[in-house]
Amino acid sequence: MTKEELIIPENRVYGKPSLMNDTPMHYCPGCSHGLVHKIIAEVIEEMGIEEDTIAICPVGCAVFAYRYLNVDWIEASHGRAPACASAVNRLWPNKLTFTYQGDGDMACIGTGESIHAMNRGENIAMIFINNAIYGMTGGQMAPTTLMGMKTATCPYGRQADLHGYPLHITDIAATLQGTCYVTRQAVNTVPNIRKAKKAIRQAFENAMNKRGCSLVEIVSTCASGWKKTPEQANQWMEENMFPYYPLGDLKNTVQ
Repeated sequence: MTKEELIIPENRVYGKPSLMNDTPMHYCPGCSHGLVHKIIAEVIEEMGIEEDTIAICPVGCAVFAYRYLNVDWIEASHGRAPACASAVNRLWPNKLTFTYQGDGDMACIGTGESIHAMNRGENIAMIFINNAIYGMTGGQMAPTTLMGMKTATCPYGRQADLHGYPLHITDIAATLQGTCYVTRQAVNTVPNIRKAKKAIRQAFENAMNKRGCSLVEIVSTCASGWKKTPEQANQWMEENMFPYYPLGDLKNTVQ
C-alpha cells in the first residue's frame, strides 16, 4: 500500500467527532467513559443540535466530561444532576437536556433525585454508567456492586446480611409511569457500541419530542478499580456483570 493510499479522506465513515476537542482524557486505560463520550458526540452531531444541547454532570469519574465535549455543561452537586436537569429543561423546553451519571451517583447519593425526576416524566435523557464500583475515590463498594465482589470497603466480598443486595435502579425505572424508554447496553464490542449509540439517539429524540424521561444504562468496566487489565475487565464484565445486569430494552413506549 502506498503512502497516498493510507491518507484518510475527509468524508471518512469513522473518525473523531468535531464536538470532541483535543484535551487529553484522564480516564484509565480500558475505561468505558471515553467510548460513551464519543457516541454522545456523534449522536448530537448527527441530530444537528450542537447549539441546542445542555448537559449536566455531577461528581464522580464523569465530573470532567465538560472538558472533552464542546456543548453547554452544568456542574451539579453529587447526585443532583436530575434535579438540575429538570429545572433547566423547564426553563428551556426546546433544548436537549441530558445527565451523565455513574452508579454511585444515580443509585446511591442521588437515588431520590433520579427516581423522582423519572417518575415526574421530565423530558430529559439520563445516561447511567454502571461499573459496579466507586472508581474515582478508591474502588469502594457501590449500590450496584455484585454479590461476592471484592472492593476496598468489602475486601472479603459483598455479603447480603452485611451490605444488602445490589440495587437494580434501571429495573425500578422501568416500573415508573413517567419513563418512556429504559434500556441497558454496553460498549465492549462493535455490535454493542452500535446498539448503545442507537439507544442514546432514541433517548435524545424522546427528550426533544417531549415524550417523557429516558434512561440508558451502560454496563461498563473499571479496570483500575477491579484491579484487572482492560482485556481481563471486559471478560469479567461479560462473565459476571451481564448475567446480573442483562442487556436489552426494559421499557419502550415509543415503537
